[in-house]
Amino acid sequence: MSWFMPFAVVNLALGLAWGQTAKARKTDAQIKQEIIRESIGRYRGSCPCLDNTDRAGRMCGRPSAYSRFGGRSLICDEQDVTRKMVDDYRKRTGE
Repeated sequence: MSWFMPFAVVNLALGLAWGQTAKARKTDAQIKQEIIRESIGRYRGSCPCLDNTDRAGRMCGRPSAYSRFGGRSLICDEQDVTRKMVDDYRKRTGE
C-alpha cells in the first residue's frame, strides 16, 4: 500500500501536465501559406503561378495559369487569400 500513493500522485501529475499541453495555433500567415500550397497542389499543369518553373526549368511568368485572362482561378499570393478563407480553414481543420 505504501507504493500506491506516490504512484497515484505521479500519475495524476503526469495526466494534468499532459492535458495542459496545448497544440500551438497556426498564425494567419501560416494558414495563408497552407491555402496557397493546397491551391497550387490541385493544379495539374506545370505553370500554376508566375514564380514557378516549367518542366524545362524556366520561370513561368506570363504563361502561368494565374496570369491568363479567363484562366483557372489559382491562389498564388498571400494577398489573394481573404479573411473568410482563413476563417473557413480554421473551421475545417479545427485550428
